[in-house]
Amino acid sequence: MASSSVVITLDGAKEVSVIEVNDRPQGVRPNAEEKQKAANPKRFTQLLFMKAHRIILFVPWLATKTFGIFGTIRSRVAASDPEDSRYRGRLYVFIKAILAVSLIALLFEIAAYYNGWDLSSVNPWEVPNLLHWCYLAWMDFRAAYAAPFLVMLSKFCIVLFLVQSLDRLLQCLCCFWIKYKKIKPVAEDDDIEDGKNFPMVLVQIPMCNERAVYEQSIGAACELDWPRDRFLVQVLDDSDDELIQSLIRDEVMLWKDKGVNIVYRHRFIRTGYKAGNLKSAMACEYVKDYEFVAILDADFRPNPDFLKLTIPHFKGKPDVGLVQARWSFVNKDENLLTRLQNINLCFHFEVDQQVNGIFLDFFGFNGTAGVWRIEALESSGGWLERTTVEDMDISVRAHLNGWKFVFLNDVKVLCELPESYEAYKKQQHRWHSGPMQLFRLCLPSILTSKISVWKKANLIFLFFLLRKLILPFYSFTLFCIILPLTIFIPEAELPVWVICYVPITVSILNILPAPKSFPFLMPYLLFENTMSVTKFNAMVSGLFQLGSSYEWIVTKKTGRASESDLPSLVLERDSDKNDGDKIQMHRGLSESGLEILSKVKEQKKQLSTRRNRIYRKELMLALLLLTAAARSLLSKQGIHFYYLLFQGLSFFVVGLDLIGEQVT
Repeated sequence: MASSSVVITLDGAKEVSVIEVNDRPQGVRPNAEEKQKAANPKRFTQLLFMKAHRIILFVPWLATKTFGIFGTIRSRVAASDPEDSRYRGRLYVFIKAILAVSLIALLFEIAAYYNGWDLSSVNPWEVPNLLHWCYLAWMDFRAAYAAPFLVMLSKFCIVLFLVQSLDRLLQCLCCFWIKYKKIKPVAEDDDIEDGKNFPMVLVQIPMCNERAVYEQSIGAACELDWPRDRFLVQVLDDSDDELIQSLIRDEVMLWKDKGVNIVYRHRFIRTGYKAGNLKSAMACEYVKDYEFVAILDADFRPNPDFLKLTIPHFKGKPDVGLVQARWSFVNKDENLLTRLQNINLCFHFEVDQQVNGIFLDFFGFNGTAGVWRIEALESSGGWLERTTVEDMDISVRAHLNGWKFVFLNDVKVLCELPESYEAYKKQQHRWHSGPMQLFRLCLPSILTSKISVWKKANLIFLFFLLRKLILPFYSFTLFCIILPLTIFIPEAELPVWVICYVPITVSILNILPAPKSFPFLMPYLLFENTMSVTKFNAMVSGLFQLGSSYEWIVTKKTGRASESDLPSLVLERDSDKNDGDKIQMHRGLSESGLEILSKVKEQKKQLSTRRNRIYRKELMLALLLLTAAARSLLSKQGIHFYYLLFQGLSFFVVGLDLIGEQVT
């Protein structure tokens, strides 16, 4: 036992009979339990000192990291390119105005919170000070004017949100049905070995200043497994750089010397962009000898059997005007931006294109990796230069003329995704402004066409309005404007299922075609809401024919799908003195090799030192959302706070161009 008992008999002391003495006989050592009890206070003290030491070390570490982050942000802002005048547009002014009002409201709410002001228990005529009176005036204005308007707008956006989510769900169910029934387009059997069964095919490669990818695209087209006397490769070069023109022309001559039927075409005036380039090529006299035309953008590298997998789907089907293959991305795991793009495009091909192709025989041509029947192009009016989405334009006109489309989900063509946010933003602006331009132009033709009422409804309400107009409208309005404003106007508070449950469910549906990307579910949801400001701005500019809707900027490519890089190739060839004759034969650069090499080095240096940009709209929205997150702490709205916080941080990261490729 821990203690010993000693019995002492005291004469005359009746009250005391037993006394317990906490003592131990001499020579008896304490056991392990007693040692542990004796050491516990000492160990506890040591543990406290260790934790305090860690806390003391953590504070300077946290301060160093924080100052480092702010230093990085400061350097990014200082090194950023000056924004063009577009940021002074109405959308930017609108966001700044809302941010200013929200900051003022936040100050009033903080003052009211700490002073315990309550509108229901205060007589407006007995206000103690001017600040209290302003708060009461704001509360009265909020209840009478702001709240009813915001409630009405939020209900309208919620209805659009639910309709679009229902459309997404039905598309996914149709895709599951296709997978379950194993439905896919079937080509008629064809004796491919018989040379007479090979139709004449024209392969077009439109490009403009494609220094990084011209070799891979020309090489892939020339290596297609098709009789060389039955196809012609047209390299349609719109480059305004004489160096790149020379390199592309030399590459064409190289393949021509190998026996490939290939021609080089260059336009001195780049009118109509890609549509004008294709229209000019189709005007050639020899095009009448060809039955089909395959279009491959400069960064696309089809497998040699591409034509053998697509052309047979035209046989025995004179009403088929287009066969579209799926895109596959060589750099989908390059960075977070490419991973998120891969999720979107996987859903687009796996669900959108496949479902519409199977059930409607119609979908939007993707502009590349497809084969057209030349008769379908000519009967539909050919390539027009009226919009920046010439591929969607010809698709709609061909559909109105009764042509059917076939989508091959199993035939994949390698290409690459934009790796910088700047390139991706410009691409998305063109992809979302062009459809609105086209909708204005095509609406009369759709209404007066001879197609069925169901097909007209599909074109107007699903293809254009729901997926091209409503989606960017409610995404931006509901989640970037209404949601932060409801924090200051609680009468219009959005329910949790609108903020959390439905968006997460829709995001899960979007990510199903790319199951390996499931860990990026939350970044995908936040990034899609972040991109809504770009898509909304593009949609409005296209719908109202604003100046930015006519912009066409070629998406920057890195050439990751190619086997060699141009600068390294030139360096290797010019560094080897014994390869002088080889350079002259293959590139014709023996006399001007040093000059071309210096130009290539200079271009490469300019690309490597490109400065990142600062996106003011995204930064304004980041401040708005973070301000609303700060206000939500006062009302203890848990889910609202976390959503606003992380969404605001995502806008902040994108606004500082901290997503995508690393630039200095």
